[in-house]
Amino acid sequence: MDAMTRTEPTDRSKPVDFRTEPARYRHWRLSFEGDVATLTLDIDEEGGIRPGYQLKLNSYDLGVDIELADALQRIRFEHPEVRSVVFTSAKPKIFCSGANIYMLGLSSHAWKVNFCKFTNETRNGIEDASRHSGLKFLAACNGTTAGGGYELALACDEIVLVDDRNSAVALPEVPLLGVLPGTGGLTRVTDKRRVRRDHADIFCTISEGVRGKRAKDWRLVDEVVRAQQFPEYIAQRASALAALSDRPTNASGIALTPLERTDHAGGYRYRHVDVALDDRARTATITVRAPTEAGPGDIAGIEAAGANWWPLQMARELDDAILTLRTNHLDLGLWLLRTEGDAQAVLAIDAVLEAQRGHWFVRETIGMLRRTLARLDVSSRSLFALAEPGACFAGTLLELALAADRFYLRDSEDGDNHIALSAMNFGPLPTVAGLTRLAARFYDEEGPIATARARCGEALDPAAADALGLATAIPDDLDWDDEIRIAIEERVALSPDALTGLEANLRFGTAETMETRIFGRLSAWQNWIFNRPNAVGPEGALKLFGSGRKAQFDWKRV
Repeated sequence: MDAMTRTEPTDRSKPVDFRTEPARYRHWRLSFEGDVATLTLDIDEEGGIRPGYQLKLNSYDLGVDIELADALQRIRFEHPEVRSVVFTSAKPKIFCSGANIYMLGLSSHAWKVNFCKFTNETRNGIEDASRHSGLKFLAACNGTTAGGGYELALACDEIVLVDDRNSAVALPEVPLLGVLPGTGGLTRVTDKRRVRRDHADIFCTISEGVRGKRAKDWRLVDEVVRAQQFPEYIAQRASALAALSDRPTNASGIALTPLERTDHAGGYRYRHVDVALDDRARTATITVRAPTEAGPGDIAGIEAAGANWWPLQMARELDDAILTLRTNHLDLGLWLLRTEGDAQAVLAIDAVLEAQRGHWFVRETIGMLRRTLARLDVSSRSLFALAEPGACFAGTLLELALAADRFYLRDSEDGDNHIALSAMNFGPLPTVAGLTRLAARFYDEEGPIATARARCGEALDPAAADALGLATAIPDDLDWDDEIRIAIEERVALSPDALTGLEANLRFGTAETMETRIFGRLSAWQNWIFNRPNAVGPEGALKLFGSGRKAQFDWKRV
């Protein structure tokens, strides 16, 4: 069927479920040999997450990346013995051709951008694991590697390309589709690979890509190896990368049991997280509950708790809630963040996280918390944190309030409304900009950060929180309902496009990293390009790809 006659899938045609497990994979094979894991891409052409296209040439869609994200989690938690990971392909002469173009041409604007965002986060997660978890990644490009396939390789620590006189690396989005390499390729070529500007300019404007010695000379790959020596070389490099790791050699893994979620008309319910949907108000309320007790403090007890250990279980639930809201509820533009429970239990767990952070399982749990909170930072939703009596914005859960665009703290007459800082607010859970949320809040000024650190562990009432600069406003009981109602009504009445740009600018602040550049470009440049007729209009390059017709561009530069 011609791409122009297919029906565009709607974002609500079937809710996306991000929960999966290896037994349900259709596109990836995960295998292990000693301290090396291999993720083999073998796309099921008929296995698209939406109807209307085939995943030919090892091209991928959101469903493929959902499996990849899950596989990476399995390696982190269930296989601590793994020290390096090899990506390769089961298809002859093709590593990965990138995001499926017909899928992109058929999808709504929101679907395309959300797909790019999740794919970005998965690639960032690979680099996060290399940076923090002792996992090293090797892209064994045993065939042509294009678009998002090359972007997957770019996320790895090393890229090896087979030298068979045919296989190339390419970022052909500009010449073929009229869009950008949207999962960070353009940024990683410059910021990470340090490809010279003129070389990058050529590389990103030719569709055929670069192969052989030139690919290595231009820093697009680390090595080019003839097909006969390729398997042996990959095995040697995987072992060498594994030798750099500090992952344990004899630890038992922690099984990631399936997340239990109850879906109902009003939202979602997990063990520690609730999501309440209000379509009329265009809000979603996310409530995170503290544990009823502090739980184990020693490694044996923590390992025995496994996936049920509160910080890990809560982080997995919150992560799923964020992804589900972001993908399936586009109209709910304001998320209200609430907490409830025993703040002392949260602070006690934070103390355990800090004391035991050298243990691999605790380190991975902190990593899960870090990546989940980072999803809030880059979500194009307004975030208001609301603290009323019974809330527990303490330590790790205070990060929810610090991630929010505004934090309203009720100054209640009964005096039972406090927040608290812990060591987790001063380093282990940075934003994608590399700063703690406190440092980002105060533009890395030492004075207010040091003042806040001096109050670590104290129960801070609204007045104290306000004096420290931790609260946006502290309405009293008389004003609370009206002030919150007005703030919500005003926020949801504003242009969602303008808010996306506003929030991205304010959240990233003055710090700039490769990750903030990737997400900033996605929020601004790619978001704009995906709306332009040169890409998605009836005569645009993305719409006409594969039809045999040439795109008709509006030549005015804007």
